[in-house]
Amino acid sequence: MSKLVQGYEVVIGFETHAQLSTQSKIFSRAPTAFGAEANTQACAVDMALPGTLPVMNIGAVERAIEFGLAINAHIAERSIFARKNYFYPDLPKGYQISQFEIPVVQGGEVSFFLEEGKETVRKTVRLERAHLEEDAGKSLHEDFIGQSGIDLNRAGTPLLEIVTRPDMSSSEEAVAYAKELHKIVTWIGICDGNMQEGSFRCDANVSVRKPGAELGTRREIKNLNSFKFMQQAIDYEVRWQIEQIEDGHAIQQATVLFDPDTGETRAMRTKEDAADYRYFPDPDLPPLVIGRDWVERVKSEMAELPRVMAERFVKDYALPEYDATQLTQSKAVAAYFEATAKACGQAKLASNWIMGEVSRRLNASEMAIEQAPVSAAQLAALIGRISDNTISNNAARQVFEGLWNKEGPSGSGEGDVDALIEAKGLKQMNDTGELEKIIDEVLAANPKNVEEFKAGNAKALNGLVGPIMKASKGKANPGQVNALLMKKLG
Repeated sequence: MSKLVQGYEVVIGFETHAQLSTQSKIFSRAPTAFGAEANTQACAVDMALPGTLPVMNIGAVERAIEFGLAINAHIAERSIFARKNYFYPDLPKGYQISQFEIPVVQGGEVSFFLEEGKETVRKTVRLERAHLEEDAGKSLHEDFIGQSGIDLNRAGTPLLEIVTRPDMSSSEEAVAYAKELHKIVTWIGICDGNMQEGSFRCDANVSVRKPGAELGTRREIKNLNSFKFMQQAIDYEVRWQIEQIEDGHAIQQATVLFDPDTGETRAMRTKEDAADYRYFPDPDLPPLVIGRDWVERVKSEMAELPRVMAERFVKDYALPEYDATQLTQSKAVAAYFEATAKACGQAKLASNWIMGEVSRRLNASEMAIEQAPVSAAQLAALIGRISDNTISNNAARQVFEGLWNKEGPSGSGEGDVDALIEAKGLKQMNDTGELEKIIDEVLAANPKNVEEFKAGNAKALNGLVGPIMKASKGKANPGQVNALLMKKLG
C-alpha cells in the first residue's frame, strides 16, 4: 500500500548511469582517467570523425554481465546497438551510441531494508533493463566570462544505464534503493561509485496521482549526485506537483534540475519521448553476441555477492536477516565482522557492537572501517571478556573507549583489553563470599525495601540493587547480584 502525501500517491522510477571501470572507452582506446587536462583524452573515434569506426570494448561487456548476474537478471544472448539522435554541444557526433530495442541486461531486482515507523520492512524494486552506452562530454560554464567551454574527455566513456520500473513511493524508499544499487556496483567492482566525479549519476522520474487513478505525468530530475540532495529534490518535486494540480494546472512532462542552494527544482527542457530520438540500428556495430559459456566464466570469476554473503551470515552465524544485510553494506565491514565473530565465537554480540558502538564512532569521526583504531582482534577479545563475566557491559564501553583512543599498550588483541581492564580497575567482582557480605549489609540498612518486596512490590528490588552496585564500586556482576538477592529474600 503506497503512503499518501496530501491525499496523493507518489510514483517514482529511477534511471542510473554507472560509469564502468574500464581503462579505455567503450568504442575506442582513448583513456578514461578522471581529472586530466581538458580535451586531452578524446580521440577521433570518440568524435566520429570521417573514416573512423567504433570497436566494442570487451571489458565493458563483461562488467554488464557481472551486473546482470548480481541482480538475477536475464543476460541477452544477442543485443544490438542503436544511434540515439539529438543535439548536445558536448556530443560532437550528433548522436549517442546506445541500446534501445534489445538491451544486454533484462529484468532483475534490487532488495533492501527500510525503516517504516517502528518496523523494519524488506522492499524490492524491479528493474526494467540495463543497457550499455557511451557518455557525452561536459559543458564548462565556470571560469569563462560570458562563454562556455567544452571538455570532450568524458565523451565515449562506457556507461551502464540501469532503469527501474515505477516501484517506489517515497523519497526514503528511492534513497534506500539508490544506496543499495551503489553498494552492488561498487562491491562487484564495475564502477567506483564516486558521485562527486559523476561516476554514479541518478535521474528520478517523479509523478503523483489520486489513489487508483492512472499514472500521472512525470518530471525527470537529472543528475542527482548525492543521496542528501536526492531526497530533498524528490520531496520538493512532490510538493510542487501536488500544489500545481490543486491549483488547477496540468503537469507538463519535462526534465528538471535541482538547485541545492534554493532547495528547488527548475525546468531545463521539455522531456523527449523515445520517438523524438529517432533510434535506428548503428550500421557500424554488429550485434553483441554473448554465449552461455562466456556468462559462466564471468560468474566463476566473480567474488561472493553481498546478497549471497548475507544469506551465508544468516545460515552460518544465526544472524537475523536485517543484521546480515547491514553487515554486508561493504566488503570491509563484512570482513571486519567475520574476523571478529570467528575470533570470539559470539556472532550476535559481534554484530551488535559493530552495528552499534563501532558504527556510531565511525560516523562521528567520518572514518571508514579500515581506519578504525579498534581492530577486529581487539573487539573479539573485548566481547570475550563480556561473555566470561570478567567485565560488565558498562565496563566494556569504558574499555572500548580506551582502545579507540589508543590508551595502554599498542598490541592487537587480548593483551590490550586485559591491560586496560586492569589499569582501569574494571574487573567484575565474582567472589560470592565478598558479594554476599555486601548484600547482607545493604539488606540490613534497607528494611523497608525488603518488607515491600516480600509484600509483593517487585519494584522494591531496584532500591536494593542500586546500593549494592554502589558499594561494590560497580564491580558486582548484576546477574549474580539478582540471583543472590532472590535467594536471600526467598
